[in-house]
Amino acid sequence: MSEAILQRAVARVLDHSGLLWCHVPNGGQRNVIVAAKLKGEGVKPGVPDVLVFAPITTEPSGMLIHNGLAIELKNGKKGRTSQHQKMWMGQLERHGWRVAVCHNLDEALAVLRECYPNKFPQ
Repeated sequence: MSEAILQRAVARVLDHSGLLWCHVPNGGQRNVIVAAKLKGEGVKPGVPDVLVFAPITTEPSGMLIHNGLAIELKNGKKGRTSQHQKMWMGQLERHGWRVAVCHNLDEALAVLRECYPNKFPQ
């Protein structure tokens, strides 16, 4: 499964969950002018593909565990995280986010179910 197909599958699942989330489209081919414009607007290399802006809490107490969830999607087992991605994931973890790297839809669903069990029942 290509990363783009995986991204679309994860997007469909998240769209039906009711969670506040977005995809950060950092990848892809861009010409030099567009790339410079985006960099000037604040696009940062390495930001995870999926950001879920919902706190992760314990059940039933509601105690906060993480501020949100960041998922980096990779194309199968071959996908590797870049230095920029590692830096972002480390910073997000230090800021109280749950971070995961997922190589397929099953891995992404497992993380989503772990973090938001009421939104993604088995």
